[in-house]
Amino acid sequence: VQLQASGGGLVQAGGSLRLSCAKSGRTFSTYAMGWFRQAPGKEREFVAAISWSGDSTYYADSVKGRFTISRDNAKKTVYLQMNSLKPEDTGIYYCAAAFTDRLVAGQGGYDYWGQGTQVTVSS
Repeated sequence: VQLQASGGGLVQAGGSLRLSCAKSGRTFSTYAMGWFRQAPGKEREFVAAISWSGDSTYYADSVKGRFTISRDNAKKTVYLQMNSLKPEDTGIYYCAAAFTDRLVAGQGGYDYWGQGTQVTVSS
């Protein structure tokens, strides 16, 4: 299983970015997906998660109301729409896959990780 994250970049505060994470392999709909981020000098933290069906989502308080996670099972891709970006959103964003039909917020619950994509928000 490979996860390929893309869509990062440099944006001004208040701007938007859309991250994508494409999964290789035959199955995707049987995996719950999540996004995490790691700021310089900090530990990796949970951002958002989505169930295998897409019916359930969960967000960190710090991004609630600004970020939206979604998925397209036909394209085997999960997305993270990020609006109203703040400098504190800067970091490397990682997507992850968990072989379960539940929502997963803890890092230990994920089986596979992507390589990360850099998001930089300037003030």
